[in-house]
Amino acid sequence: MVRKSVLGLWMAGLAAGAVAGCSAGICKPIGSTTTMSAEKPSTYQAVPLIPRQVLFGNPERVSPRLSPDGRYLAYLAPDDRDVLQVWLRTRGQEDDRVLTHDQKRGIRMFFWTYDGRQLIYMQDADGDENWRLYAVNVETNEVRDLTPFDNVQARVVELDPAFPDQMLVGLNRRDPRVHDVYRMNLESGELELEAENPGNIVSWQADAQFHIRAATAARPDGGWDLMFRPSVDAPWQTIRQWSPQEQGGPVMFSPDGQTLYVMGNDNANAIRLVALDPATGRQSVVVEDPRYDLTALFVHPLERTIQAAGFTRAKLEWQVLDPEVRDDFDAIRKIRDGQFQIVSRSLDDQFWIVAFEEDDGPVYYYLYHRPDRSHELMFTNRPDLENWQLAGMKPIQYQARDGLTIHGYLTVPPKAEPKNLPAVLDVHGGPWARDTWGYNPMAQWLANRGYAVLQVNFRGSSGYGKEFLNAGNREWGAKMQDDLTDAARWLVDQGIADSNRIGIMGGSYGGYATLAALTFTPDVFACGVDIVGPSNLITLIQTIPPYWEPLKATFKVRVGDLETEEEFLKSRSPLFFVDRIRSPLLIAQGANDPRVKQPESEQIVEAMRQAGKPVTYALYTDEGHGLARPENRLHFYAVAEQFLAQYLGGRYEEGGEIEGHSGKVERY
Repeated sequence: MVRKSVLGLWMAGLAAGAVAGCSAGICKPIGSTTTMSAEKPSTYQAVPLIPRQVLFGNPERVSPRLSPDGRYLAYLAPDDRDVLQVWLRTRGQEDDRVLTHDQKRGIRMFFWTYDGRQLIYMQDADGDENWRLYAVNVETNEVRDLTPFDNVQARVVELDPAFPDQMLVGLNRRDPRVHDVYRMNLESGELELEAENPGNIVSWQADAQFHIRAATAARPDGGWDLMFRPSVDAPWQTIRQWSPQEQGGPVMFSPDGQTLYVMGNDNANAIRLVALDPATGRQSVVVEDPRYDLTALFVHPLERTIQAAGFTRAKLEWQVLDPEVRDDFDAIRKIRDGQFQIVSRSLDDQFWIVAFEEDDGPVYYYLYHRPDRSHELMFTNRPDLENWQLAGMKPIQYQARDGLTIHGYLTVPPKAEPKNLPAVLDVHGGPWARDTWGYNPMAQWLANRGYAVLQVNFRGSSGYGKEFLNAGNREWGAKMQDDLTDAARWLVDQGIADSNRIGIMGGSYGGYATLAALTFTPDVFACGVDIVGPSNLITLIQTIPPYWEPLKATFKVRVGDLETEEEFLKSRSPLFFVDRIRSPLLIAQGANDPRVKQPESEQIVEAMRQAGKPVTYALYTDEGHGLARPENRLHFYAVAEQFLAQYLGGRYEEGGEIEGHSGKVERY
């Protein structure tokens, strides 16, 4: 069980990244006082070129999930048209068959219902994020649209094994700005209102009797209230508050409903788990770390006992809380190297599915049998990766200019001396998210093409406690950006990077950071690639999706107040500083992006075109906030790696014309 902060709702979940380079004679990178020479060092050739299809095509099989009774295994895999579908096999057999028939976009999210006969999957229309819920019967293959409402977003609130024929669903059907909770009958599809949103609730929590009794509400000052009601007929009470500089929310109730487990960082630096008595306010700490936020919880599906907690330090580390599973975790650690998660388990707790992640190979999925602690390898998500030389990912840290310690990950080309290399700074989205250790297709792609790749968790990133998170407040384009500049300087100071050949890339907030780098620090980065990054913070906030309305106060605290600080937001918006750009830029945009809308890219493309600045613009007509379809990913990365090779001197895969993509590329 993993809980995301409400901050993670903002600009998270990007499905694609970007890549960057620099052209000769255009920019003055770090350490340079003259324009760079057109002469480029010899291209890296130490290992064979990995085809883009291997890195960015659909996985062979991924996301395995056991049915509640352990009889079936469902997973995602492409069909004969290379569209991701839900597949099913009987555990222990090889009778695999496809259950769904999505026509284009591919299925990426699914889960079992507790009746064991139905799977639920989610799908939107060309990236618009108006998710619908579909049920597929594993015995008849019948597919039903459970939420057949136009321009309505469905969210799964809760399923419970004690109520196998029901599901709690959030729908913004009544008001596009808020999600009410409905009780859905999974057989008939009938909906019954369970809890009406008063206008400020951003998350809901059901008790063991499957009634909504807790919620997180956004306050006008940017803080949060923990709401509770003793019964469904009782009025809501505020039993805890978090300031605008804090985070928190409910996780689950105990079986008797007398204890509410809450994650939060009130009276602590990092997010921890506490057991709270809603009636008295008394609490006890269940698990915590003084520096790192709680990342994941492993919870017994029937007993509601918290058995283990995960903290993502340099890597994901587990702290076992329940002696009943201590020997299991010890046995799992011996299966193979790498960090692991238990991604599925049967209700009788006899079988677990364990996913092992490494930095230089595919994800390995094992079926773990608890009674005798035996295991068997089921499959890997991308077996073709095992045929290629991949790079290792090394945790690093450096001091920002004001002394703050910044953590990150460095990936260098295999069999290459990490000295005087071209480099790419890959900036994560969010920004209230973080990069983690493990296999990363972007890092592997860039390293294989000859670049050192640095991914850093700049201030404002999550995971490192509230002091580090709050250090990014109101620092878009300022200290957050300084951390990225300092990362580039660290690469040069360490002798890893050629100061004339450092690019910057990123998606979502990482796209904004790319635009900010080229406008606010035009002498630092050689050039950049921005995917769905906002160029104007004013228009960004003005056009957020209606269901983010309760989060506007958070933007005031962490970004700036649109009502009173328009000039401040303008000063942090790259659009208004296009005249400073010296480096070539590649921009990719999804036409249906509900978060960072198409004009965010097109207004800066037009401004650069009018100013005679070099810009390449790739628009994908059937995408949203990122590139979900493999045809579009492969097309974009073909464009991006040639752009990169042209300006940074790396290598690229020739040929490989992609059919079926929706991209339109314009160069100015």
